[in-house]
Amino acid sequence: MSETIISIKNVSKHYSADLNAGVSDINLTINKGDFVAIVGESGSGKSTLLKLIYGTLAPNSGELTFNGEHIPGPHEKLIPGHDSMKMLSQDFNLNLYARVYENIESMLSNENVQEKKQKSLEIMELLGIGPLADKRIVELSGGEQQRVALAKAIITEPEVLLLDEPFSQLDAVLKTQFRADLRRLSNDLGITIIMVSHDPVDGLTLADKMFILKDGMLIESGEPAEVYNRPSHIYTARLLGNAFFLPSDEAKLMGIRSKSSTVMIYPEWVQLRNSWTSKQYEIEEIFFRGFYEDLLLERKGIEIHAVNTRPGMYKRGQKVQ
Repeated sequence: MSETIISIKNVSKHYSADLNAGVSDINLTINKGDFVAIVGESGSGKSTLLKLIYGTLAPNSGELTFNGEHIPGPHEKLIPGHDSMKMLSQDFNLNLYARVYENIESMLSNENVQEKKQKSLEIMELLGIGPLADKRIVELSGGEQQRVALAKAIITEPEVLLLDEPFSQLDAVLKTQFRADLRRLSNDLGITIIMVSHDPVDGLTLADKMFILKDGMLIESGEPAEVYNRPSHIYTARLLGNAFFLPSDEAKLMGIRSKSSTVMIYPEWVQLRNSWTSKQYEIEEIFFRGFYEDLLLERKGIEIHAVNTRPGMYKRGQKVQ
């Protein structure tokens, strides 16, 4: 049976300058060892919720607990932030002119110098930055700096690792590598990871559970496959998979029967045919994506998005079924 590590009950936090900013009446639980993704557009309240969990913000109402105990806010601690958690922020918080090993070792006490060095070496090897130990932070790439920041965050063996938009400064290749690092940490070390991201791909590829925020409200939660394939909200479907919606009578022309007034369709569900006699949709735009294309189709003012896995097969203006 899963053990709850963080519980959030009826939590609201609003900023006096903007009553629309923040979060409202949030209820959720996070289990020990889970990789959780909090996903939503900019301004949805993701970072506010993360800071509430860490204890660097205090709620206006509601209660947050860690292992059943109250999470103290910044007015209750000399140094804000929960002792059993570590936050990896977007600015990395590194000493730029110190060496890699110095940044990492700075988190440990000097009671046992040999053990301190050994533990730092093990963390650096785990994250593949051992060869960088004697380099100064200013000599490192953005991806290398992020690995150092991650090593610095986990060397004290926190129970919870908080990630605030961890991929925002990384290119596509580094994103893939860093995602693999995080997944390995979650599996090997058993750390509970809570990540906020505006990019739904981060949650879909990494998380055990996703929480979808919109305008400060928690509108949906569940396992990634469940939330993606059976979303309860139009917002969720559009955010996660660029879904489009058709009136039921238009969907009927495509062979789809539904009791609902509208039908949700993901672009990858659309199959195109150019051999049928009845060719009702015209290809308005083609966007090359490498091994596939995004197509925009139109018929009598109704637009459909489709994925074509055979680039070059269709042309703009072509009619298809």
